[in-house]
Amino acid sequence: MKYLSNKKGFLGIDNKSDGKENVVVIPFGLEKTVSYGGGTSKGPKEIIRASHQVELFDEDLDKEPYKHIGIKTLKPFPIKKNMADALKQIENINKILLDKKKFPLTLGGEHSLTSGAIRPFVKKFGKICLLHFDAHADLRNSYNNNKFSHASAIRRCLDNPNVSVVSFGVRNISLSEISFLRKNKKRIKIFWAKDKSNWNLNQFKKIIKNKKLYLTFDVDCLDSSLMPATGTPEPGGLFWNETIRIIKIAAQSSQIVGADINELSPIKGFDCYNFLVAKLAYKIIAYSFEFRKNSNRN
Repeated sequence: MKYLSNKKGFLGIDNKSDGKENVVVIPFGLEKTVSYGGGTSKGPKEIIRASHQVELFDEDLDKEPYKHIGIKTLKPFPIKKNMADALKQIENINKILLDKKKFPLTLGGEHSLTSGAIRPFVKKFGKICLLHFDAHADLRNSYNNNKFSHASAIRRCLDNPNVSVVSFGVRNISLSEISFLRKNKKRIKIFWAKDKSNWNLNQFKKIIKNKKLYLTFDVDCLDSSLMPATGTPEPGGLFWNETIRIIKIAAQSSQIVGADINELSPIKGFDCYNFLVAKLAYKIIAYSFEFRKNSNRN
C-alpha cells in the first residue's frame, strides 16, 4: 500500500512527527447510485484538504491526539467501475489493514461502500454492531432496481446475521422499511430524530456495552441547516454537540474498531462543510483510541 506524505495526508501533519501508524485513512470516493444531488466522488479530496486547517489540540482530551496514535493516508487510487467489484475492493483494503492491526477510517463516497467495508470486521470479530448515523434508515431491499443502492446500505449489512445496528438521527423511512424493521427488532434499534429530547442514552450504553463497534456516519444525519452539502439533506437532524456526545459514549462503553464517513457532496466556495467533516473524523479517531486503553484491540 502506498501512502501520501504526512504533509499531503489527513491533518497535514509535519513529517517530523512521523511514526508507526495505528490509523489508516482511506479515500474512497464511490459515486454510483446517488439518487438526488451528486458529488460524493469529490468528498475525500476536500475532507483531506480541509483537515489541514483542523486544530490538532483537543480541548476535551487536553492533548494533541495524533501524537499518541499515528495517522497515515492512502494515496488515492482508481475505484472499480462495477459496484460489486468496488465493494470487494474496499473489503480487501480493510482486510489487509485489519491483518496489520490497523484502524481503517474510510472517507466516502456514497454510503453503499459500508456493506463491503464491514465484511472483514465480521470475519475477524465474529459479531459487529453498527453504530449508524443517518437521516435515512437505509433498510430498503433495493432502490431504483439496485440492491446495492445507497438507500439499501444498512439492509445489505444486515444480510450478514452477525451484524446488528443502532441508528441515530433517522427521520426518513419508507413503508417497506417499517415492515422490515418490525420483523427485525432484535437486531435493529433506532433512536429517532423526532424523539431526541427524550433519548435514553443509558439504554444505548447497555445495548453496546463491551461490543465491537463499527461506526458508519452519513453526514445527512446532521440537520440540513448545519450540513446542506449532501445529496439528500433533511431538516430536523442532529447538531454538533449531541453528535459528539454519542460518539464519546460509544467509545467509552464499547470498542470502536473501524469507521467510515459518507455522502459529503462538496459545494464550491463553502469549505465550512468540508471542515466540519474533517473535524468529525479527527474526533472519531481521538475518542476511539483515548478510551480503549484498558481494552484488547483485537
